[in-house]
Amino acid sequence: MGAWTKRRADAPLGAFVAEAAGLDFIRVEGGPPVPRVQDVSPTAIRLDEVVSTGPTPAAAADFGRRLAVLHRTTAPVFGAPWTGFIGPTHDLLPMDNAPDATWAEHFRSRRVLPALRTARDRGQVDARDTTDIEAVLDRLEELVPVEDVARLHGDLWSGNVLWAADAVWLIDPAAHGGHRETDLAMLQLFGLPYLDTVLEAYDETWPLADGWRDRVVVHQLWPLLVHAALFGSSYGVRAGEAARSVL
Repeated sequence: MGAWTKRRADAPLGAFVAEAAGLDFIRVEGGPPVPRVQDVSPTAIRLDEVVSTGPTPAAAADFGRRLAVLHRTTAPVFGAPWTGFIGPTHDLLPMDNAPDATWAEHFRSRRVLPALRTARDRGQVDARDTTDIEAVLDRLEELVPVEDVARLHGDLWSGNVLWAADAVWLIDPAAHGGHRETDLAMLQLFGLPYLDTVLEAYDETWPLADGWRDRVVVHQLWPLLVHAALFGSSYGVRAGEAARSVL
């Protein structure tokens, strides 16, 4: 099998090690396959190459079932034993993976608030949107039902989903223990071929709690704010609109 190498001479300390640990974390029996790590260093990671062949409905249904298996494989804590990173290789944002007793506290204090501060400090979120997002964070416990800790890919947009001949593979995780609806909300934020098929197969394999579609915008606050910090204020506006839709 060929190899694929990512390099960055000034990569944040631990970034590629965290990626390797994340791939191991989401490599579970019956889940979506992930590339084997051939080598990792502070400045590079070399992985088995995955050749993309294009999406099909059958592959989408298989991916939905496998993603449910991954999420149903519980993790020890909300968080992870390593400092995480999210974003493009040239501009990685740190993720605080310190453990918390509840998902709501972890999502509030380790995910949304740090991303909100970064985006606000970079001038990408205004005062009104900040206030409304914080108001939603105060209500997380009533908005999102409690579930067991799920193993999350953590950055599950279409660019990290590879449609190969044998299965749908996952790459570039920001892996951690969290709420399974967060991964599904990321998929819906930026779209995926045959997304409805993926979600239907997932729900048939492991049914989602009632009202999950209404909670998608809550889980999308974090990736929207990450994108606001990285790519501009239009995402900050979207985060504010998402917050107001559930207030």
